[in-house]
Amino acid sequence: MKNARLSICMDFTVGSVDPRLFGSFIEHLGRAVYGGIYEPGHPEADEQGFRRDVLELVRALKVPLVRYPGGNFVSGYRWEDGVGPRENRPRRAELAWRTIEPNWVGTNEFADWAAKAGAEVMMAVNLGSRGMKEARNLVEYCNFPGGAAWSDLRQSHGWTTPHDIKLWCLGNEMDGPWQIGHKTADEYGRLACETAKAMKWADPSIELVACGSSHKNMPTFASWEAAVLEHAYEQVDYISLHAYYSNADNDIADFLARSLDMDTFIRSVAAVCDYVQAKKKGKKQIHLSFDEWNVWYHSHGQDKKIAPWSIAPPQVEDVYTFADALLVGSLLITLLRHADRVKIACLAQLVNVIAPIMTATGGPAWCQTIYYPFLHASSWGRGTVLQTQVDAPKYDSRHFTDVPSLDAVFVLGETGDILTLFAVNKDGQEEMTLNASLNGLGNWRVTEHLVLAHDQLDAVNSLDNPNRVAPRRISQAQADGDTLTARLPSLSWNVIRLAKV
Repeated sequence: MKNARLSICMDFTVGSVDPRLFGSFIEHLGRAVYGGIYEPGHPEADEQGFRRDVLELVRALKVPLVRYPGGNFVSGYRWEDGVGPRENRPRRAELAWRTIEPNWVGTNEFADWAAKAGAEVMMAVNLGSRGMKEARNLVEYCNFPGGAAWSDLRQSHGWTTPHDIKLWCLGNEMDGPWQIGHKTADEYGRLACETAKAMKWADPSIELVACGSSHKNMPTFASWEAAVLEHAYEQVDYISLHAYYSNADNDIADFLARSLDMDTFIRSVAAVCDYVQAKKKGKKQIHLSFDEWNVWYHSHGQDKKIAPWSIAPPQVEDVYTFADALLVGSLLITLLRHADRVKIACLAQLVNVIAPIMTATGGPAWCQTIYYPFLHASSWGRGTVLQTQVDAPKYDSRHFTDVPSLDAVFVLGETGDILTLFAVNKDGQEEMTLNASLNGLGNWRVTEHLVLAHDQLDAVNSLDNPNRVAPRRISQAQADGDTLTARLPSLSWNVIRLAKV
């Protein structure tokens, strides 16, 4: 049995968790919208055609915001196609994913869905094939109360009250050659700067996210962020990060080590932001929006077999394993440990498309394995992140060295009387004994120890067996005064909840 020691102190904190750290993403891709959140005629469909069973699962996740409508999709999107009478909306050849977009759901309908889900909209504008004028018009359409042409058009469409969308993305992955309207850093930086000015003049209360690198292995990584912020530092509030992780080589030790990649990515982008701030002698700190992150590799082969130009084909439908849930847990811990800089994060995506929620057309919805770590972190990871010192055995993998076999972080709840430990035991052979010193935090008692574990790494949840991988309560943790001891099963996601005595 391996041993790990943790130590925390009330005087040493990372920072407060912005609830938007637990955001998600819905793109007009595959069955995310059509057949996912929207399926008129389904037994669970409401008066607008939105599936109530899906809404129930989303509300349980407490998702505070949802990024929309893309993604690669947004760089070819005409937002005007998705408003007004549905019978008058055009069908378009959607070039990013080679499908037909019927525009049955657009800006107004999605804003209604988000309200039903208890979430805000994080709206992305098209800076690929369109530009400043269309982005500024969309702000007016969404946020003006009335009295101007675009707001009056919204009212004529039946939405008299403005949507009041506060968070906007200035395009998507504009550094990527795969993107419609791909730009150099200087081209994008100038466009982002001028678009940001116009959008904030239309509504000074909004916040803006500039595109960072699509991933940290892009050849222009870091220089892209620096150049973009050289142009747009004064106008934007956040810069984006995107990362997806794969276990295509079926190497669990290396796969679980990839949380270190996310950690390095965050530190690197924060450093570039601080460099530009220092160079400009600015007072504003640019925060990070990790608005696409997840595991993504299972569906690559399947997607190559899908014929183009159909409506809502089953694209990018990864079926997640228990192993994937472990990495998602570690990635959530990594985001929490950077709560001082990462203020927004979006699990990509939410329904059917690389998603925690799956649906059957005309049938039920169910939770994938990755649903549960996200549920736990979103439910109990809000408050103040405490600097968590971890002393645990380390290992080397193919691409990483000195990988801690334990990922762990403590979060003190907003009321100060609940303490939650999130922990992943990455050891594939042994149970781990944990001893945590809760210095200066008083006396505590364990109220709950949840564990997600399974004897098969490739176990999945499915339509026929939706609860094969699910959390369970165990009694392997106890507190004695200001000391917590626990046993963490081999390869497990753990949530230990404590209440102040």
